Amino acid sequence: MNNLIRLFLPKDKVFYEVFENIVVNLKEMITQLKTALDEKDVPTRFKMLESIEHGEHKNDEYTHQIFVELSRNFITPFDREDIHYLATSLDDIADYMHAATKKILTYNVETTDQYMKDLVDISEKSIVTLADAVNKLRSMKNISQIKHDCVLINSLENQADDVLDSAILNLFAKNSDPIQIIKLKDIYQDLEVISDKCEDASNVIESIIIKYA
Repeated sequence: MNNLIRLFLPKDKVFYEVFENIVVNLKEMITQLKTALDEKDVPTRFKMLESIEHGEHKNDEYTHQIFVELSRNFITPFDREDIHYLATSLDDIADYMHAATKKILTYNVETTDQYMKDLVDISEKSIVTLADAVNKLRSMKNISQIKHDCVLINSLENQADDVLDSAILNLFAKNSDPIQIIKLKDIYQDLEVISDKCEDASNVIESIIIKYA
């Protein structure tokens, strides 16, 4: 009977711990990306960018762990659908960080500019704020602060939109090489999507706290 009861007990700690591990990994990835873009030596920068792939693989493993736990547990700390959405939206953040770095490497873009750095700075703030919100889900005690975090992430995403618009306008105004325009536009867009995906994750968190607060 005790074994049967344990089977139906929620494994809150498992889900919370994995989500907390995910946001730690995302913070490490964005720090690596920011440091790499500031690196002046091109071979060193490329080496640092290559290492971000490891973080993306690590995130895939955490996401898989969430899905495995969903299949094992009948009772979860919040809706199974919300757990799935949060896991996939957090994984998307890692995917786009990897996608942006991969394009810098594939296109052999040796010069980083302020637009790239500004987009990464905004993404770093978004990820740090998102991590704060995720960490607060375990106790659900500070709902107002979680809401504040979600509002801030939304505001940061708007800032990223503005930087992307400026970057593309400048790109077409000052660059006559169509190949270079295509390369840089591609990278700018992937860097901006990181903030979009942070907003997607914050929207899931808002849905969770509305249901369970």
